[in-house]
Amino acid sequence: MFRSFVAGALAFLLLAPALAARPVPAADNYGARPEIREFADEVAARRGFDRAWVMLQLSQAQRLASVQRLMLPAPAGTPKNWNAYRERFVEPRRIAAGVAFWRSNEEALQRAESIWGVPPEIVVGIIGVETYFGRLMGRFRVLDALATLAFDYPGARPERAAFFRSELEEFLVYCRHEGLDPTQPTGSFAGAMGIPQFMPSSINRYAVDFEGSGHVDLAKSSADAIGSVAHFLSESGWQRGLPTHFAVTAPSALMQRAQLLVPDIRPTFSPAQFTEHGAVLEDAARGYARPLALVELENGGDAPSYVAGTENFYAITRYNRSSYYAMAVISLGEAIQRAR
Repeated sequence: MFRSFVAGALAFLLLAPALAARPVPAADNYGARPEIREFADEVAARRGFDRAWVMLQLSQAQRLASVQRLMLPAPAGTPKNWNAYRERFVEPRRIAAGVAFWRSNEEALQRAESIWGVPPEIVVGIIGVETYFGRLMGRFRVLDALATLAFDYPGARPERAAFFRSELEEFLVYCRHEGLDPTQPTGSFAGAMGIPQFMPSSINRYAVDFEGSGHVDLAKSSADAIGSVAHFLSESGWQRGLPTHFAVTAPSALMQRAQLLVPDIRPTFSPAQFTEHGAVLEDAARGYARPLALVELENGGDAPSYVAGTENFYAITRYNRSSYYAMAVISLGEAIQRAR
């Protein structure tokens, strides 16, 4: 699952199909670096693993310069553009693929909704945005991607490297539990795997064997992917039966608009407070009893778009911490639902 720790996430999603078609560049092998040996000692002690097994896996990792380049942030001043971002995902071929995916997995989607309360269009929207329904799951060896970012993160960002060291450890735990060779799984340049693009820690916490095979297989089992996405959203605050957002006209006064935007995408204000700040909500939102967030979506040089996001909108952003991502998921899911 791709999260906000990736500074260039929006740029990558726009380029994902093109990148997936390119061969992965040549890599540099890791040597017996002291920090890697120390990491192996720590993982073995924490997890009760054989230290020689941990070191063997790490010694097979390769530093990928391509991963380092892809992790760099987008150039300064690159304008965000919701309309362009949306068009990348809400387009005829992806909608048609989504209709086929929904039809093939209707039972699993309905079962997931009955258990966790997440509607099929949201699960389908996430899987469609993440991997084009399993067509673009990434071609980087996860071991290489995570080791590169754990020990050679580009720039002076020790907190980012620490995150990926944790994910590398979680990856080894996952492989050990499932009996996988750690050199085999492939995924995104950030180490996300499978149809729903879960990071290893999310696999270990939220992935479910929804197919009943006795194993969690997010790369090949659509049912496991569907159940895991719904379970993740439920654990991230999804509320059964609530909408994701309402239409809103943002306040024309800059100060009032700025006050509503301070909490960013976290629902904070009541509908009455929206009105007090000069926002105009659609009729359905005026009697809404839960908090809302004013979500701003920039459109390049054009005027921004706005929605009033609910707790369910916020739950989607826990999957990928971007309001643009959440709206793309919602828009694609709705388009697929209409096309059915």
